[in-house]
Amino acid sequence: MDKKKQRSLNQWLKQQSKLAKRWLMIAVGLGVLSSIFLLAQAALLATILHQLIIEHVDKYELVPHFLGLAAIIAVRALCSWGREIAGYRCGEQIRVYIRQLILDKLRELGPAYIKGKPAGAWATLLLEQVEDMHDFFARYLPQMSLSVLVPFVILIVVFPVNWAAGLIFLITAPLVPLFMALVGMKAADANRKNFKALQRLSGHFYDRLQSMTTIRLFDRTKAETEVMHGASEVFRTRTMDVLKIAFLSSAVLEFFTSISIALTAVYFGFAFIGELNFGDYGAGVTLFAGLFILVLAPEFYQPLRDLGTFYHAKQQAVGAAESIVEFIETDVETVSSGKKALNDDDDIVIQAQDLEVYSPEGKKLVGPISFLLNAKQTAALVGPSGAGKTSLINAILGFLPYKGSLTINGIERSELSLENWREKISWVGQNPLLLHGSIRDNITLGKSDVSDENINLALEESFSAEFVNQHGLDYSISDRSGGLSVGQAQRLALARAMVQNGKFWLLDEPTASLDARSEKLVMQGLDNQVAGKSALMVTHQLTPLRNVDQILVMENGLLVQSGEFETLAQEQGLFQSMLQANQALNQANKGNLDA
Repeated sequence: MDKKKQRSLNQWLKQQSKLAKRWLMIAVGLGVLSSIFLLAQAALLATILHQLIIEHVDKYELVPHFLGLAAIIAVRALCSWGREIAGYRCGEQIRVYIRQLILDKLRELGPAYIKGKPAGAWATLLLEQVEDMHDFFARYLPQMSLSVLVPFVILIVVFPVNWAAGLIFLITAPLVPLFMALVGMKAADANRKNFKALQRLSGHFYDRLQSMTTIRLFDRTKAETEVMHGASEVFRTRTMDVLKIAFLSSAVLEFFTSISIALTAVYFGFAFIGELNFGDYGAGVTLFAGLFILVLAPEFYQPLRDLGTFYHAKQQAVGAAESIVEFIETDVETVSSGKKALNDDDDIVIQAQDLEVYSPEGKKLVGPISFLLNAKQTAALVGPSGAGKTSLINAILGFLPYKGSLTINGIERSELSLENWREKISWVGQNPLLLHGSIRDNITLGKSDVSDENINLALEESFSAEFVNQHGLDYSISDRSGGLSVGQAQRLALARAMVQNGKFWLLDEPTASLDARSEKLVMQGLDNQVAGKSALMVTHQLTPLRNVDQILVMENGLLVQSGEFETLAQEQGLFQSMLQANQALNQANKGNLDA
């Protein structure tokens, strides 16, 4: 990672810290307060030893000193506890904010962009990498301030007692952060590579876990095991590189702090035997002064050593921030929302003129195509897999960039408020997503203004009432429609779309994977709902399209045919070929059932 990029990431991380400035100030304040009590602790300890050894004071006379020492230790422990709490709150507040930034960006970019990476990579970005920023905000940032303030406070006290010891502290202190920075440069690069390897490994693992049955069916277990082994080996190597650098930085810090403390001890040793006669302002080196400064010596370097320990957290945060900042700064201008809103009373008319649809990376997926979807009419979009149907749908929904013209009620989609536009859409897909919660929650999607009357009406018209009445609206559904059959889940999805009551119905293979009875019920419910409304159906089943007003046939990203069912069925072309293949398949399935 070049220095310019590292500086920009550091700057970004520090900007986020302003969100929890109050907790940060509390953590630093408690650290400084603890250092002031540390001075009192060192002074009491040196006084007790000086009076016992030099002045031969009876130990019972020093009981108040011992009680004061115990009280100071307890107060410092409370300060340390408070620092940890404040640091944690600081990190927590910022992590929640960064996660929200990522989620907002994901929502803005839409599913078409999200599908470009494995789910495991997104999980790593949202969970692991955000978590790895915690120590930067909770520990490193407060320690940066304390590594300056605490030694400064100690120097202010040490110099009036002995300027030679103060000079040793002052000269040797900068060596610790200097070598720490040199080691840290390597740590940042190692952490960045480690996160990349973790993203790849997470993506590999999650995808293979989802497709475990397919892997076994095609006897690819051994090959996929080797792929996983290779990805995990790369991650192991990267992790060991990070650990080696972490141990090296700790060794460097311990070495220089030990040398500095040893220099101070040697100075006082020679001063006590009379070999060194400077640093004491002519008053002579007393046992109190020597003990007081020697007790403070490790504490003088401790904030710097802690900073060195947490410096690894900084480089870890920089490595994690690279992918996060890169994602947050992804250009969304091509799929950004406009400001114009549709009239609530108008029926939906969609028109495309020389439309070209592109992937988020800029690859052309569809076009140029031109078509018109009239108001209060149902259109069907058909074609082989990979023809561009899903890409066209994503462009209409505002999830993919486009060139040319794509208007909804005469308003260019790029100028249209996507939130307003999507409120007008009722969508039913081939794999209904039901969330963990009650049937009521899944139908209303958490909206509190939906009455029970509207819910019951939607259940009746979607033919869901027959099984919902057995369980009740508060019946709990687990993730991935657990507790319901595929047909029941699809009918609940239809009821949800009815509650949405959109002006434009978008149907993506709504009867795929359904048995004959469920398919009949879903199609009957859909026919009742889309009557008199604008609708677009994406399907591979051609026979039910006899009553559709317009059929658009796509192949290789182009619109190759359009018209009514009877016209296209008699016309030489892709639709006729697909229809014949569809009829042959239906006859074969019927023959198998009869047998």
